[in-house]
Amino acid sequence: MPVEFIGLAATKPFTETDTQDTGPAVQPGYLRELALAHEESGFDRVLVAHSSASPDGFTVADQVLTHTSRLGVLLAHRPGFVSPTVAARKYATLDAFHPGRIALHVITGGDDADQARDGDFSDKETRYRRTDDFLQVVRRTWDSAEPFDHEGEFYSVKGGLSSVRPERPIPVYFGGASADAVRVGGRHADVYAFWGEPLAGIAERIRQVRAAAEPYGRDPAFSVSLRPIPAETEAAAWERAAEILRLTKERTGDLRKAFNLDHSAQEGSQRLLAAAAEGDVHDKRLWTAVAKATGAAGNSTALVGSYEQVAESLLDYTAIGVGTLLIRGFDQLADARDYGKLITLVRDQVDAGGAVLAGAASA
Repeated sequence: MPVEFIGLAATKPFTETDTQDTGPAVQPGYLRELALAHEESGFDRVLVAHSSASPDGFTVADQVLTHTSRLGVLLAHRPGFVSPTVAARKYATLDAFHPGRIALHVITGGDDADQARDGDFSDKETRYRRTDDFLQVVRRTWDSAEPFDHEGEFYSVKGGLSSVRPERPIPVYFGGASADAVRVGGRHADVYAFWGEPLAGIAERIRQVRAAAEPYGRDPAFSVSLRPIPAETEAAAWERAAEILRLTKERTGDLRKAFNLDHSAQEGSQRLLAAAAEGDVHDKRLWTAVAKATGAAGNSTALVGSYEQVAESLLDYTAIGVGTLLIRGFDQLADARDYGKLITLVRDQVDAGGAVLAGAASA
């Protein structure tokens, strides 16, 4: 299987290094330009992320799909706010208009305060049980040609049936680092997503998820999220990294205020911070300083080096079993355009002899 590349869709310019108010939350022209840049660079999909303050993801996804011809969308969704039968029909409807270009990214939610802003006061363990129930109903809604009943802990359905169902399965991506996440994700995920930990940590987590998936007869693929900082030379890349860190530290207060998120209870964040405490650089060039500066607020570890060096490090992840690379930069539009070089380097290397894919298959 080829390596899949995923970028990030955004409705306005905003990153750790640029937290200034640059206009309304939804800027249609910017989203269109960013989507087209990803398509032209060779990305397979873009992630439409989710928080309690985000613009409606289904609308954003439709805009991306409408203004591109090939690019897919990984649409994040938090179970608990939309009935699973309704959510299933919404995804299936997008798929009907844009066949094969929509995927579901399940984000159960690790920030109690952000859940509460949308009226959800359940604890994390309860949320994962709800996600399990939610995904059982979603799959049955997509798959059932006859009315079905479901009686679960959180959802009851009598005679459920959708007139719109995907002709091909809609992929389910799943994120989360806790034991509950691995248990539920092992049951349901087609692709299990990790933040950018050192290689040994990712290999360990792949083993955990595979063990959780085995009783269900499932064999998930895996994704890693990273923030590449490439340049023509390694020295130039580290100069850029230093400037990114300076700006991040300078603006981190504004960043936390703008996102209004607390990642302190998330195991994924704690794993990144633990790596950062051991050193700024891991493996060949995994850089953790931005994660440390932001409290590991989401995908915040970088790969720093020349284009060839960063491509080599991306290939190191594929060699241990990762098939999807979610890469986003610190200058959203410019980096989306620039990453075409990395994508070409990685794919050329994979196509050259298949050694990477062979290594992934045996990992």
